[in-house]
Amino acid sequence: MVVTIAVVAAWPCPSAANPESTRLRARAYELALNLDYDEATREMEAAAKADPNDPAVERGLATIPWLLISFRRGAATVDEYLGSVTRQNVALREPPADLASRFNAHIERATRLSEGLLRAKPRDADAHYQVAATVGLQASYIATVEGSIVGAFRAARRAYDEGETALELDASRKDAGLIVGTYRYVVSLMSLPLRMMAYVAGFGGGKERGLQMVEEAARFASDAQPDARFALVLLYNREGRHGDALRQVGELQRRYPRNRLLWLEAGATALRGGRAAEAESQLNAGLRMLGADKRQRMFGEEALWYAKRGTARVALRRLDEADTDLRRALTLEARGWVKGRAYTELGKIADLRRDRAGARANFEKAVMLCEEDNDPLGADSARRWLNDPYR
Repeated sequence: MVVTIAVVAAWPCPSAANPESTRLRARAYELALNLDYDEATREMEAAAKADPNDPAVERGLATIPWLLISFRRGAATVDEYLGSVTRQNVALREPPADLASRFNAHIERATRLSEGLLRAKPRDADAHYQVAATVGLQASYIATVEGSIVGAFRAARRAYDEGETALELDASRKDAGLIVGTYRYVVSLMSLPLRMMAYVAGFGGGKERGLQMVEEAARFASDAQPDARFALVLLYNREGRHGDALRQVGELQRRYPRNRLLWLEAGATALRGGRAAEAESQLNAGLRMLGADKRQRMFGEEALWYAKRGTARVALRRLDEADTDLRRALTLEARGWVKGRAYTELGKIADLRRDRAGARANFEKAVMLCEEDNDPLGADSARRWLNDPYR
């Protein structure tokens, strides 16, 4: 998780690409954020033909398979990244060979192109930004796909350093602040020993300053703006600023109306903020979208939708409807933590129905499943009710 959200810097680039490449790349980016990955790939490939020397295009062609790997693992939601920054809640089975090969080929070319720009223009802010974005993407892939935080560390440090240099050369580059701010925020969440190691290695810290830099990037009119908004959804959720997170999600929903997962995120965020009725409304709308959408689904996606809506209905004390949703989630293909959290809600229903033995059995299942899938927050939530009935 330490470098996961640095991937938000993978796409944007105000480089000197020709106008046709810039247009195609922007269109590809919009398609990808609407979950239209095949169309996005075709547009990005056309952009590469229009300008073979644009590193942002090669990063785009690397980012799409990275996103697809996360999608197929069921690891493309904020829930995955709300735990400890030193632990991952990601199913680290081997990625599909074709997607891994695509990523590696394009990230290698993006690296060559961005490093070439930097050698040619060592005092150019955009050249430093290109390198920062490229190595930031590589660090994200190593951490989330290969599961190696240590292996990602060197690339993450380079991304931070190059992002800082870009800002030193041009303070108006608020898009570069997205990279630097993200790392500052994440470093601030580490334990003291790890934080000191990060400082020695050259990372800056400071949660408030890091968050401020990401917010500035979200207000700055650039290709990085939507990426900064996605980052803020995660960061505001971590900070308990659920109303602010919902406002960011709402703006993203307006901009990317075909991305049904934004309605899932809105429902999940509303739940965290104690807004059960709003959560159910968002999830109902999203489930209607899901039913009409014939595109590929994220691994375990349907189960996650029903588990979230069941959770909202438990909070609303509509127990029969909640029970139906949660049991349906348990019959579907799903991540272990999703089923674990569904059992937590079934335990609450049992307690509300005065069935203490049934409640304990469900909470025990929830703890086991969440721990097996590295979900400490879910396990702690279930463990809380093992001895004290939910009311």
